[in-house]
Amino acid sequence: MSAKTGVAPANVLIVDDHAFLRRGLAQIIEDLPEVVVCGEAAGVAETLEQIGNCHPDIVVVDISLADGNGLELTKEIKSTWPDIKVLVSSMHDEALFAERALRAGALGYVSKSDNVDAFIAALRRVCQGQVYLSPRMTNRLLTRVVAGGSEPSRSPLETLSDRELEVFELIGRGMSTKQIAGHLDISRKTVETYREHIKSKLNLRNGTELTRHAVQWVLERSGTEVTAEVS
Repeated sequence: MSAKTGVAPANVLIVDDHAFLRRGLAQIIEDLPEVVVCGEAAGVAETLEQIGNCHPDIVVVDISLADGNGLELTKEIKSTWPDIKVLVSSMHDEALFAERALRAGALGYVSKSDNVDAFIAALRRVCQGQVYLSPRMTNRLLTRVVAGGSEPSRSPLETLSDRELEVFELIGRGMSTKQIAGHLDISRKTVETYREHIKSKLNLRNGTELTRHAVQWVLERSGTEVTAEVS
C-alpha cells in the first residue's frame, strides 16, 4: 500500500530472456511507489506459469524470447487475461514493431535504447491504462493519419505479417526450416509457405538472397552472432 495514495501498488511481471536486463528493470521498478515486481520470466512457458502464480496487473515483455515471440505472447495474454496490461520493451526497430505491439494488444512500446525516464513514463502511462509511444513514433502515426493512411516511405519489411517477420528474423539468426518449424510449433510446409511469401514481398529471387537479407537485417539491429551459411 502506497503511503502517498493509500492504493496498493500494481504488480509487474518482467519477461526477458536476459537475466541481467530483468534485474536492471526490477531495480528501476523497485524505486517507483505505484508498482512492485511480482515475478520474472525468461520465456513464453515460464510467463504463462508466472501469471498463474503472481497475478500481475502489468507484464513488461521483450519481443525476442528464448522459446517464442513477445508479440504472439502478448496476443495470448490479452486473449486469456484481457485485464492484464502489456508494455513491450525491446531493442527491435520501433518503426517496425511499435504499431505491431499495439495491434497485438499492448498498451505501449518503449525502446531499450531510450533512457530510463522514457521507460518510467511508459510504465506509468500503461499502469494508468493509457497508451504510450515515443514522440517520434506518435508523430509518425499522426502523419500517416493526416496523409489518409498512406506512407510513401514505408519499408518492404513493414508489409510482412507478424508471423512472416518472425520467420524472417529466425532465418537471420541462423535457423533452418526444420528448426524454425520446431521453434514455432508449425509444420515445415508452413514455414516454406512463409518463406515464399517473404521472398515475394521483399522481391528476393531465391533462398540464398533471403538468407543474406535476413542475416544482414539481424546483424544491423542487434549485433547478434549469426552462424547461418550465406554463401
